[in-house]
Amino acid sequence: MTTPHQPAAIAHLNVVVLVSGTGSLLQAIVDGQDEHYSVVKVIADVPCQGIERARAAGIATEVVEMGADRAEWNQRLVAAVDAAQPDVVVSAGFMKILGKDFLDRFEGRTINTHPALLPAFKGAHGVRDALAYGAKVTGSTVHFVDAGVDTGSIIAQEPVRILAEDDEASLHERIKVVERELIVSVLRAARVEGEALSIQL
Repeated sequence: MTTPHQPAAIAHLNVVVLVSGTGSLLQAIVDGQDEHYSVVKVIADVPCQGIERARAAGIATEVVEMGADRAEWNQRLVAAVDAAQPDVVVSAGFMKILGKDFLDRFEGRTINTHPALLPAFKGAHGVRDALAYGAKVTGSTVHFVDAGVDTGSIIAQEPVRILAEDDEASLHERIKVVERELIVSVLRAARVEGEALSIQL
């Protein structure tokens, strides 16, 4: 006896988000949840508005504050993330560098957004640096996190034109609009294949 063909189930991913600040990118990720992914936990390195946003949405939270021992903090961070059993970890304005212990556990499944078109304008001042250079186009990049600073493999990019009247604040605000849409698109396209994260946009 034959049975009707059943379409393959869509992989539903559990997402942990790391935050340090206002959580505006986190809010876009939370608002974008659908059959493709759910935010199961939000973790911060300091008490912040991002944690309050997560609590308001009924999402589990944890604050893992850094002490004097950075290696020990990394181990606590790994334990906090691991407890949620995520398929994907998103660094969303998280202002700490993820150490070896973290990458040993989650490299290949941790992604970050950056306010420039990598590999141009890496580092903490991507928007300011693009303006100072006189670039005519910048944008947003979603990339895998590795041991370097904004050096991981690029997943997706979206350009943003730099206008003559732009200052750092106005340009960054327009990049953030693109960034929020881009990270949701990436999460909706992500699948887990074995231990690896596959994203086909």
